[in-house]
Amino acid sequence: MKKQSFIAAFAALVMMSAMTSCEKQFLADGPGDYAEYDGNRTRVTFAVSGYSQGNTTRSAAMPSASMFSVTRTLTADGKDMTDIWLLDYQNGQLVQQLHQQSGDPDFGTPSLTMDYGQHTLYFVASRGKQPLLSTADHTISWQTPSDTFYKAITLDVDVNTEAAQTVTLQRVSTRLSITINDALPADIATISLEPSNWYYAIDYTDGTAAGAQQQGYTFNIPSSMSGTSGNTLSFYGMSDATEWQADITLTARDADDNILGQAVIRNAPFKANRITNYSGNLFTANSGFTLSLASDWDEAYNGQW
Repeated sequence: MKKQSFIAAFAALVMMSAMTSCEKQFLADGPGDYAEYDGNRTRVTFAVSGYSQGNTTRSAAMPSASMFSVTRTLTADGKDMTDIWLLDYQNGQLVQQLHQQSGDPDFGTPSLTMDYGQHTLYFVASRGKQPLLSTADHTISWQTPSDTFYKAITLDVDVNTEAAQTVTLQRVSTRLSITINDALPADIATISLEPSNWYYAIDYTDGTAAGAQQQGYTFNIPSSMSGTSGNTLSFYGMSDATEWQADITLTARDADDNILGQAVIRNAPFKANRITNYSGNLFTANSGFTLSLASDWDEAYNGQW
């Protein structure tokens, strides 16, 4: 009996000693979610709730957490983003990353647990097809680029870091828009846009264009469009804010790959957040031009061939 009492007393003493020497505090990070603090560091959670062009909202503050948020609307020009990347760097080293896709139940609200210290965070939202992330090259590339937005921020994480902060992503894509004024032939099958130079990737550390290729895009033309005129084809690419130029070759073919019409646009200018509009006739000699602007883009460049 004395032996059992001694064991119980010893166990209680060990428990009290452990609580005294390793006491931990818990900082509320939201209902049912806690960040552990051991006196040397704290791991805090932040969330990004989506993206919107130029419109941001501040989330309700929560104590002892680090949260970035933008509006939940993940759309641009009426079309939804399909992917979000969030990469967290400390001292030049990647410490964690997150990729969300539109089918994920928490898409638009990614979160990371972060150590105290200075962090550099890279945000990318896009709806490009077949994306590929390379942390070795610091790039995200797409087999078929589309509208893409980017932001890099630096955050000092400590006990005083605000729970809610705003991040607004900026467009890093450009768009070529081609309007064919004349009627499409009855036997047309495809129209290809072949640039002399095009960018299929971005460097996520600075948002600049990368992955230069000469590869273009081929549009399959349904038979229901034959005989119609004024058809517009659009093709996205990545771009810097500084204007650059490329030659664009338009080629219409039939099902046997015979050329039905062809035109070359020389020195077409492109830059981020701007649509480059061209229009003209592809099957007849006369040409003309039209102007159209997407409301949230910079002023378009317009030319003719």
